Amino acid sequence: MNANVSSHARRTLGSLRGFASFGALVVAASLGTAALAQSEEDALPPPDIQPRPSAAVNPAEVGVVNRILVTGNQRIDTTTIISYLPIQAGDTVNPAIVDVAVRTLYRTDLFADIQIGLQGTDLIVEVTENPVINQVVFEGNRAFNEQKLREEVTIRPRGIFTRSRVQQDAQAIIELYRLSGRIGATVTPRLVQLDQNRVDLVFEIDEGAQTGVRSINFLGNDAFSDRDLREVMVTKTSRWWRLFSSNDNYDPNRLEYDREQLRSYYTNRGYYDFRILSAVAELSPSQDDFAITLSVDEGPRYNFGEITVVTENERLNPEFLRRLLPIRSGQLYESDKIEQAVDALTFAAGAAGYAFVDIRPSYSANPDTQLVDVTFNVREGERVYVERIDIVGNTRTLDSVIRRELLLAEGDAFNRVLVDRSRNNLRALGFFGDVTISETRGSEPDRSVVQVQVQEQATGELSFGAGFSSIDAFVINLGISERNFRGRGQNLVARLEWGSLRQQVDFRFTEPRFLGRDLRAGFDLFHSRYDFQTESSFDYRSTGGGLRLSWPINGNTLLSTRYFLRQDQIIVPPGYCDGVGSRALCEQIGSFTNSSAGYTLFVDYRNDPIRPTRGWTGSLRQDFAGIGGDVNYIRTELEGAVFYGIRPEWVVSFQGSMGYIGGWNGDSIRINDRFFKGGNSFRGFETAGMGPRDLQSLGGTGDSLGGNFYAIGTVELTVPNGLPEEYGIRTSLFADVGTLGLLDNRFKLFPDGTEDPAIVDDLALRASVGLSVHWRSPMGPIRLDFSRVLAREDYDRTETFRFSTSTQF
Repeated sequence: MNANVSSHARRTLGSLRGFASFGALVVAASLGTAALAQSEEDALPPPDIQPRPSAAVNPAEVGVVNRILVTGNQRIDTTTIISYLPIQAGDTVNPAIVDVAVRTLYRTDLFADIQIGLQGTDLIVEVTENPVINQVVFEGNRAFNEQKLREEVTIRPRGIFTRSRVQQDAQAIIELYRLSGRIGATVTPRLVQLDQNRVDLVFEIDEGAQTGVRSINFLGNDAFSDRDLREVMVTKTSRWWRLFSSNDNYDPNRLEYDREQLRSYYTNRGYYDFRILSAVAELSPSQDDFAITLSVDEGPRYNFGEITVVTENERLNPEFLRRLLPIRSGQLYESDKIEQAVDALTFAAGAAGYAFVDIRPSYSANPDTQLVDVTFNVREGERVYVERIDIVGNTRTLDSVIRRELLLAEGDAFNRVLVDRSRNNLRALGFFGDVTISETRGSEPDRSVVQVQVQEQATGELSFGAGFSSIDAFVINLGISERNFRGRGQNLVARLEWGSLRQQVDFRFTEPRFLGRDLRAGFDLFHSRYDFQTESSFDYRSTGGGLRLSWPINGNTLLSTRYFLRQDQIIVPPGYCDGVGSRALCEQIGSFTNSSAGYTLFVDYRNDPIRPTRGWTGSLRQDFAGIGGDVNYIRTELEGAVFYGIRPEWVVSFQGSMGYIGGWNGDSIRINDRFFKGGNSFRGFETAGMGPRDLQSLGGTGDSLGGNFYAIGTVELTVPNGLPEEYGIRTSLFADVGTLGLLDNRFKLFPDGTEDPAIVDDLALRASVGLSVHWRSPMGPIRLDFSRVLAREDYDRTETFRFSTSTQF
């Protein structure tokens, strides 16, 4: 064999060594016909081990190429193959150049075998094309459906077959099974040869048994019990009640995460030197579960020692920055406080216009004094200006809608505070499921590119259905609302509801940028009929419309104004006032025109408008009726809420509200203008289930009369429920306390001034506690309230369960 052929043989053998690890595939390919009986084609045979000799090849291996001849290609055009080569006609070739040419063609992943050699002055390029994949088939899969497996593999029908990609896809499938606790899963790729150089690729899957966790044990722990440490870990022992959880399956990656969880748990409780010496998983003789043993070295418990901030920039005062830190000398050492301190310093530097700062804490632990000295080294860059703002992810919402909520513009000095406020503004719109604002370096060191990444979510809400409950009775509703109409941020609501208790039609429209200014203008049209026969023996009808206008006073305060004109009518059953009805209700039968103007002042200092963990809100609402019409009153309502995050998953909120309505010009307050509480506004009580009542009406069952004054306070604690966050289920414990009452004397006294004993209005205190479950279901938000009443009056109407829902699109 001449030297050129030997070189070619070495190249062929070298290329085959890269496929040695794919031996299982080659063997399986030769046996593929038996497994796929439906195919009459032979399995793809393994490639020849010996090189194919080339006739009359120039033994000198060096020569000038007169022309390039390509053979063996079926689908790929000759000119395409020649374009890949680093050799052209007229070039002088040698073994090194031929070697580069072979490697170049292999890198295209188009060929299974390549031979290149000189035959006279002709360069012969002989190729064997990789087959085209006809279909990808999975066999033996039961734990995962075919769609899930297809998401894991990169090979697709009509794609080019390559052994390396098949290996990678087989490993990806194995990893998927391993993460589900099937450590013994195996995947064997197999080929079925078809005509026209096509193949079927079959992944034969042996899922193996699901391996659980028999026990989790600890060695060396004195400060915390095994039970305490098991609660920290995500991995759980296998128990029959964990049917819907995969955390009781053994997963090495999850165990590695648990090691970090344990480290965080200890270092957040003063154990600065904590280490995990080993983590051993021992497979049981039955090979169906593991016993996990972790050896730990807790070390001594440390406190914070000296806290120092070092900065190179005179504009960032070290002493001022140190006062911003959530760390004080003598406090128990907590690693999370280090991260909080870094965030606080980063925020402070960003507020000063330094977008890119490098903050590196350094530690000095003294085992004798059990103190950890921490130095925060702040390295500042130059003052940065916004070069460009890129908005990404908005396929529906116009850029202008997003940009008008940003408090930064191109050319402004970068300010971290304004960035965070801009993010809150975007989240408060309710158009986006997630908003991320990041900055990268621009074209110059003092330039920054701000990227606003939004993830759009459903902004419309569609309600259509029928139902029955003890509260609302039979109801059919059809409603449509769109908070981002035409992607312009406009709010449109149209609703039709028809039921045995309630019929309502209303239409509302809001333009958030009226006249191109930061003014929110809108109008309302409505007609409603309410059946309060169960609660208070009357029907209420109202038809009217209104205008609204609001604008921000500053970044945290919004002022809204409104004017409404409506026609109200009170209707009672025939014969109701002939001795069996409530005198306080019978005096108000008829139609009245209500013309009112009002305002709402809203202040918002929450750190997040959707799920706040810090801050507070407050609002003052007043309406003045009597600008014409038949009704004269002043209604005032005050609300406030404070939020405090104990931990990320534990958030406590304190909410309070009160209201008072009083007539003027000698008018008393009509029943439809009074406050009714219960249901969603006071859990544990039915709608209009608390407050003043006429005990002698309705044969002694009592009509609810509402009240002119109310005060309600709520404490609510959001608690973890152990469910994955992707389920969208939140739980909270609540306690509601409040009162309702203060009817006008006209309805409590007889004409001679004596009290009517049938009317009860005692402003008694009511209280309830319970559990609320909020679920962002595929059908829309669902809320379940489970209540227990602690304080009530005998005439109040209570409930222990309430359900509410709507559907989003």
